[in-house]
Amino acid sequence: MSILTRKSVIALAVAAAAALAGTTACTAQSDDADGKLVVGFVVDPSWSHIPVAEQAGYFADRGLDVEVVNFSTGVEALQALTARQVDVTTAAAVPTSAAVLKSPELRVVADGARWSGGRIVARKDSGVASLADLEGKRVGAPQGTSGAFFADSVLAQAGVRAEQVQVAPSAIVTAATQGNVDAVSIFQPYQAQVIAALGDNAAVLEDSGGSFVDHCLYLTTEATATDKAEDLTAFFAALDAAGADLANGTEGSVAAVADATQLDPALVSGVLAEYDFSLELEPSLAEELNAKGTWAKQVGNIDAGAVLPDYGQFLDGQFLGQPAPA
Repeated sequence: MSILTRKSVIALAVAAAAALAGTTACTAQSDDADGKLVVGFVVDPSWSHIPVAEQAGYFADRGLDVEVVNFSTGVEALQALTARQVDVTTAAAVPTSAAVLKSPELRVVADGARWSGGRIVARKDSGVASLADLEGKRVGAPQGTSGAFFADSVLAQAGVRAEQVQVAPSAIVTAATQGNVDAVSIFQPYQAQVIAALGDNAAVLEDSGGSFVDHCLYLTTEATATDKAEDLTAFFAALDAAGADLANGTEGSVAAVADATQLDPALVSGVLAEYDFSLELEPSLAEELNAKGTWAKQVGNIDAGAVLPDYGQFLDGQFLGQPAPA
């Protein structure tokens, strides 16, 4: 069992998915127009390929008409994909590990980026200068996400018992600056925003093990992988071109991400440098998903009696030039 206690675990996306369902009479996948893709985008630099490809014209160059739908978290985005409101979406490994268990029609089609910049950001005026000082403190994180997983893993390794509190990404800066929590564990760009907002009051606590890697995934459904195979191949070719721009830190790529996230370009430039944006889908990702699924069972995001699947069956690299699954 995790040594962190939980005040609450909240389903983050029921309202969002319901709203989407109520505003459209047909699903994304019912649209037979060639080249049309509805893409779920968690507004996060982890999936910067999407705004870069859109602004650089890489989608249009490949005959694609891409409609981007924004989401706050991967949990929300995955619910929309399961509800067939989008054709492809972004999500991190933690919510994906739970989602495929409930919706086995989902397929992971790319590992778009890797990020190893996880940190717990604490308030110095809460008496926190090290991980040990978080004993008995309140740590805010969006439950069911990589932020919560990182906090659990790091504090467990340090032998620290803390209370993890549900805080939505959009509220994380306020929670940290107003002292609603003593520390936060959050993905980018919110991490950088919290550090900037706290200023000299920020205590940035590193993962002493240094083993955390956040995998930033792209998913679709088995049906869409068949019905829109050509469109998806073109989509990932466009993302690959965008990845090259991101790797080179071009002015246009930074501007596109800043525009999409409404963040200062200087902050964006620093955040983007933390990522590996090359598209891949390694078999070892199945082990990562299993580790996240095991954690999700421990904290109650997956039923304790559930049998975790062979996560390798959900990996489909055909759109990255790998053989299609048998």
